[in-house]
Amino acid sequence: MEYAKLSRRSLLVLGAAVTTGIAADATFPASAAPHSPDPTDPWQRLVAGNRRFAAGRPRHPRQDPGHRESLAEAQHPFACVLGCADSRVPAELLFDQGLGDLFTVRAVGEVLDDAVVGSIEYAVEHLHVPLVVVLGHSECGAVKAAIDLADGTSAVTGSVDTVARAIEAAVRATPRVPDEKAFVAACVRTQTTRVADELTRRSHAIATVRPRVVTAVYDLRTGLVKSH
Repeated sequence: MEYAKLSRRSLLVLGAAVTTGIAADATFPASAAPHSPDPTDPWQRLVAGNRRFAAGRPRHPRQDPGHRESLAEAQHPFACVLGCADSRVPAELLFDQGLGDLFTVRAVGEVLDDAVVGSIEYAVEHLHVPLVVVLGHSECGAVKAAIDLADGTSAVTGSVDTVARAIEAAVRATPRVPDEKAFVAACVRTQTTRVADELTRRSHAIATVRPRVVTAVYDLRTGLVKSH
């Protein structure tokens, strides 16, 4: 096969274009650059939106008055996100999604109760979401409270103590490491995994409809969400 010959000018233009492309990609976090997510896959759609958010390039899609009015009669979210009630972890913002895209359920430490389970079941059974995400986050105060409870140094009382006790099992199931930040991070991951497992056990809808369930953690500093 004979390849077409490029002139010196063409090579210079091509080289400039490649250099420009590399410079543009360099604005994205290193962990966000390997490949373009599949826009038809619900999880990859969330990944793409999170990359935009973390890179400081959110599109804020589907938030215009026309789209808002179109949702008045019905909703068709493509994913359900169970996240912490922490004010720093709003799912629609960190995944750069719009009105009607996500069915969001929030509870401190992603702790399950009947209302939370019922909300997720509604999304699965009646709204037919194909994806449920259990989303923890770094430096979770509820997890730290559960660690203090397990260590016998807890100062929380009342219903906050109830939340901490609901997470305590995740703390005790996590191998202790000397680095306290690393231990908190490991407990956060354990909690999301345990919640996902408990959700499957408690919910007939999850067990029978079998949507995809993803566990992930949001990093408050980088803005990135990583599944595990």
